[in-house]
Amino acid sequence: MSEPSIMQFGTSRFLQAHADLFVSDAMAEGQDTGGITVVQSSGDASRAHRLKALCAEQGYPVHIRGLQGGAKIDTQVMVTSIKRCYSTATDWDAVSAEFVAHTKFVISNTGDRGYEPKPADENLQFSQDMSFPAKLACLLLARYQTNGNPIQIMPMELIADNGEVLQRRVLELAKSQDTGFSDYLKNNVIWVNSLVDRIVSEPLEPAGAVAEPYALWAIEDQPHLTLPCEHPDIQRVGRLEDIETLKLFILNLGHTWLADRWLQNKAAVGETVVEALGKADVKSDLLDLYETEVIPAFDAAGRKAEALSYVTTTIERFSNPFLAHRIEDIAQNHQEKIQRRIRAFLNWAKDSGDLSEKPVLQSIAK
Repeated sequence: MSEPSIMQFGTSRFLQAHADLFVSDAMAEGQDTGGITVVQSSGDASRAHRLKALCAEQGYPVHIRGLQGGAKIDTQVMVTSIKRCYSTATDWDAVSAEFVAHTKFVISNTGDRGYEPKPADENLQFSQDMSFPAKLACLLLARYQTNGNPIQIMPMELIADNGEVLQRRVLELAKSQDTGFSDYLKNNVIWVNSLVDRIVSEPLEPAGAVAEPYALWAIEDQPHLTLPCEHPDIQRVGRLEDIETLKLFILNLGHTWLADRWLQNKAAVGETVVEALGKADVKSDLLDLYETEVIPAFDAAGRKAEALSYVTTTIERFSNPFLAHRIEDIAQNHQEKIQRRIRAFLNWAKDSGDLSEKPVLQSIAK
């Protein structure tokens, strides 16, 4: 069997039910990816059992539950794409050796604050206390110094232009090295912008997840781009912005509005998204928010029809009776999400020519 060509940073249930599942499906169809090596970059010892379960020979389960095209979906698939599991805290030498010799693609989902600089980031001398971009820079430096082979970096964090953002951060860190390393990062590393979407509502123990049928991995096209595998839910697109604005400013904005309301009065909202949407006042207020504060911005941008359609899809996904999508989980890193989903929307609306009042969103963003 060939060596894994994909190195994944992060062990989240989202990745388990998204990219890992896509690669597993592709391998089952005979596509030769070699599989995935998962790297836990946080070093959290309490998650060691998850790491071990992810690369179990029999795989781990993902339950797909919801409505798709009006039909009820309630099925389980086994994900068998993960072949090796490491932790940067204990296996750095093995991670580095594989990254240098075999890795062709890097994917990551390191959390909302995973890119934040850390004091340990300076000089690119590995420390477990480094941020993810600094750890990645260390690995890229080792690859540059050993063979200089090209590599493709595909971050999946919900950050606009995530590939470009990660590239800038790594280039900043590279200033402590010779200029040849910066040239390598610019010319031999493909930094890919992408956007991901799937509601993954529950973890399964020790590994696995419950997820909705809807899934998307939109990858922005560029010269020399190679997809890690072919899959119906992986789309190569010319312009991410159109997909990004729909997702961030309708679905994600709706989630953050729900979380904000829940933080103010948990009992009046409920514990899950479907419970909240089952309350007439909550659903009515959300629909009113979309109609009076969100849709006008898309109308000003000439995109009213697609936005209305996306709202309908979003409400259907929020109302999925199978998913216990806990609002407490959505409320994590709430202030950062307000910045990206609500303040950013308010700026985008103005830039699109929408000058209408948005009192509800303004009150959250203040």
